[in-house]
Amino acid sequence: MITDLNFNAESTTRMKVVVTFMRMFSPPRHAPLALPEGWHVQEHLRPDVAGYRLLQDRVGRDYCWWMRQAASDATLARFLETAPVNIGLLRQKQQIRGFFELDLADPQSVNLSYFGLFPEAIGQGVGRAFLDNVLRLAWQGGPHSVRVNTCTADHPRALALYQQAGFKVMRRVQEIWDVPDRLGIPVPQHLRV
Repeated sequence: MITDLNFNAESTTRMKVVVTFMRMFSPPRHAPLALPEGWHVQEHLRPDVAGYRLLQDRVGRDYCWWMRQAASDATLARFLETAPVNIGLLRQKQQIRGFFELDLADPQSVNLSYFGLFPEAIGQGVGRAFLDNVLRLAWQGGPHSVRVNTCTADHPRALALYQQAGFKVMRRVQEIWDVPDRLGIPVPQHLRV
């Protein structure tokens, strides 16, 4: 007897990652890191669903950022309209070069939910200054800590960048993700289960 068949099941690619959870317990004490001339950070934006999907894709496609991409348009629209978040952009003049999202749901423990550069901005020497600017925004409300996590699917320099900024590793957890194939996100062979 055949049981547990679901002909409507979504096709997925299974991957295994190690997620590193990190936390900062005090704001940066060094002088603010300046972005290069012509670069600036914009904050408190409310992109529409298509714009938000584009940001997620441009920064996260190569790093398996799939969770928000898998959400329905209605779910994302509701999130973008009501969630206590600070979504912002890194710009070079008027060109978008990266984005961030600070989750402010717990004002005592702000979460840097998303942070990254567009591919053409990587290697331009702006990542550390961009992160420094975003962390200073995260600390403006006086939280007790700021959190972030990264994983083995992320950019190879992400973990070191967060540690250089002052984050401490709190724990590591192995997770299995089922990435919907409809998203077209390339899952690296070495992470496939």
